[in-house]
Amino acid sequence: MNKNAVIKDIDELTDTYCTDCPIKKVLRSNRGKSGAHRFCIESCSIGEKLQFLGNELMKMHERR
Repeated sequence: MNKNAVIKDIDELTDTYCTDCPIKKVLRSNRGKSGAHRFCIESCSIGEKLQFLGNELMKMHERR
């Protein structure tokens, strides 16, 4: 997988699932931005995929 493919996958995931996420909207109003962000990082399956892809980008950057 190359850098552009990973970035495209990240964009597709966020556009498809995160932009209009109803859970994120409720959590932002109840817990604030950082509380919603914490949920996305720790509990959301899409957040896990995004973390994986982000780690892949970091590995690519380190290989340079």
